[in-house]
Amino acid sequence: MGGSGVVKLACVLVICMVVAGGEAAITCGQLASGLTPCLPYLRKGGTVPPACCTGIKGLNTAAKTTADRKAACTCLKTLSKSYSGLNYGLASGLPGKCGVSIPYKISPTTDCSKVT
Repeated sequence: MGGSGVVKLACVLVICMVVAGGEAAITCGQLASGLTPCLPYLRKGGTVPPACCTGIKGLNTAAKTTADRKAACTCLKTLSKSYSGLNYGLASGLPGKCGVSIPYKISPTTDCSKVT
């Protein structure tokens, strides 16, 4: 799947999550798809791709409950171990660069059980 195909897939998943509302917890698959456009930035820096911020904003909107936010935190920690070469300094600042505030630091050392 080409770059534009991944972006389209991420957008479709974000739309599905928003339509689903708070009924279902966010899955790791949804997070992975929504954040795929962010990987080049998280590895090399530079300009944050607009599709990355679209994914982050959609995922943040979908994480309505504490359980959703804890699940997202746990998944982010798991996903971060799956991708090599990630810059965690860039990762922790990414929500702010996209105009989003999340109640925890994106880091492999975050205690997700304390997320509210």
